[in-house]
Amino acid sequence: MSPCAPRLDFMSDNCAGAAPEIAAAVMSVLDGRARSYGSDDVTLAARATLRDLFDAPAADVFLVPTGTAANALALASVCPPWGAIYAAGSAHLDVDECGAPTFFTGGATLRLLDHADGLIDPAVLATALRRGRVGDVHAVQPAAISIAQISELGAAYTPRHVHALTDMAHDAGLFCHMDGARFANAVAHAGCAPADMTWRAGIDVLSLGATKNGALGAEAVVIFDPDLARDMGFRRKRAGHLLSKMRVMSTQIVTMFGSDLWLRLAGQANDAASRLAAGLAKVPGATVTNRVDGNMVFARLDADMDAALISAGARYARRSERDGSVRARLVTAFDTQSRDVDAFLDVARSRARP
Repeated sequence: MSPCAPRLDFMSDNCAGAAPEIAAAVMSVLDGRARSYGSDDVTLAARATLRDLFDAPAADVFLVPTGTAANALALASVCPPWGAIYAAGSAHLDVDECGAPTFFTGGATLRLLDHADGLIDPAVLATALRRGRVGDVHAVQPAAISIAQISELGAAYTPRHVHALTDMAHDAGLFCHMDGARFANAVAHAGCAPADMTWRAGIDVLSLGATKNGALGAEAVVIFDPDLARDMGFRRKRAGHLLSKMRVMSTQIVTMFGSDLWLRLAGQANDAASRLAAGLAKVPGATVTNRVDGNMVFARLDADMDAALISAGARYARRSERDGSVRARLVTAFDTQSRDVDAFLDVARSRARP
């Protein structure tokens, strides 16, 4: 493909490469020698960078290479084997992590809740907690809630919504975890301080993503209460996620979050998704079905339109419906350009319903 040719790939932000700034940062730490297993200066700087970002000097930070590791280890720090973790029915924890949260907690159970676009309503959580059988030795015990920011269905929580859930959870004795694989997209959308979306809103532990936003492979578990971090170093090592050449991952965190790069990259992805959604909404035979608060667009496409897009080389997650239409998930990334979106829309319009 020519560097200037439109790219019709909306399969996933995981399919994108790395931002040039990230690639350059990784290359810069490959020369010479440095301490191993996170004792190097770059890793110390990465941890300090995230404490500064969240205005949380007492927070502890643990870098891991994958989002699944971040979620599973974060939840293991707040949930015992006999605990229950409350999450939306669409949660990545349940749908796409191969039982990792249950494995790393030693047996905790996921309690899946009804949701709207992946967001949990406080009333739904309240009902679930009332049914929690607290103190009953025959039942798993309510231990934590986990919310995805943004949700797997493209919607973002407001800080007020997060606070409503965490207040309820804390009153019931539960800890609060946020799956922030697309945290940057949520903050870029909300325009708030990272602290306002996390610990000031009652979040105890955050899985902070960078990979989907232009890193090569770098995630972090940010534990705002240092008492909860006591065993995390051992958990990470035992799980096989303590990298020997940690500086390669740490420099990505410093580069991403030590400036406004994370917001600029997320803003680019969000803007592309908004452009795509606005364009599809005007095409007969295409219906945008979910909120677009970040970089994901969910739409229903006529079968002929879907076939034309696939024939033109478009890639996106798709599922055939009983009525013959196709449900599509279209994900933009930090490198999605306006010409990519417009080329996709041109094909869709060419097969628009009369």
